[in-house]
Amino acid sequence: MIKIGVLRGREDSFPNALIESINGLGRDDLKAEFVMLGGTKLNEPCPYQVIIDRIGHEVPYYQVYLKNAVLQGCYVINNPFWKAADDKFFGYAVAEKLGIDQPKTVVLPNVAYLEDINDQSLRNLWPIDFEAAAQYVGLPAILKPAFGGGWKSVHKVHSVEELRARYSESGQLTMLLQELIEWDDYIRCFALGQKYARAIRYIPRPMMMGEYVQDYDVIGPELRARSEAAALQLNRVLGYDMNAVEFAVKDGRLIGIDLTNHTPDMDRVSLREAHFPWAVETMAKVAIERATEGPVPPQSWDRFLHYPRS
Repeated sequence: MIKIGVLRGREDSFPNALIESINGLGRDDLKAEFVMLGGTKLNEPCPYQVIIDRIGHEVPYYQVYLKNAVLQGCYVINNPFWKAADDKFFGYAVAEKLGIDQPKTVVLPNVAYLEDINDQSLRNLWPIDFEAAAQYVGLPAILKPAFGGGWKSVHKVHSVEELRARYSESGQLTMLLQELIEWDDYIRCFALGQKYARAIRYIPRPMMMGEYVQDYDVIGPELRARSEAAALQLNRVLGYDMNAVEFAVKDGRLIGIDLTNHTPDMDRVSLREAHFPWAVETMAKVAIERATEGPVPPQSWDRFLHYPRS
């Protein structure tokens, strides 16, 4: 019996529909179900060929379990080892190496650290030159976390003084200062597996109030093809099987704004009927392919980048 597990949090519509889609195929050799856990022994066998992880990034025990599942031969979507190492700055840097335009971006040292980190621990740091950083990216600019999403702790800053003030509020977050792109159009492109993508016009708004435009054809075929190809290229290089890549469109150029959404919003309320069935059916297809055809061979991201070596 081939078993596919789904690890979920508070969401209902997508994980429920995903399990129904897989089990609705009526295959006697295939079953999808929610993963149930309560303590894991060393090298405990994993009963699943594939686990689709929708909550592990928020629950530390799940992260530990999923790494053990990989060790036992389970294919986890998305790879928990990569998710643990991921940050938005690295995603921007990789995309730029691949030829995808990026906003000018600076990563800043933290304001605060864990309690046992003191001045002796930070002797390699010099004071931040906020004026130089602001001059490099331009003002106004966006200040946002290097880890995270959902518009949390994201601020538009108009001056060096405002930058200093917002930065001082960031606590233990590692922050990025980024060029503000005044875009002509905006695309959110789902990339599932290594070959399936869907570019959707998106209206970004804070607090999970962004809107997916329901007319799929409102994005022209040439722009759609370019954005889908770029999103899939990122998936292949970064080892993702579930991602949503956001592009600003300016004078016909695609500019990467948010590239590493390893647990993208796929709720029915958000995607609605124009896009939700595609997300469910395609994710089911990817999971079944990974379970029955075997995982894709492991890749090393650096082999795609061809950066000069000394």
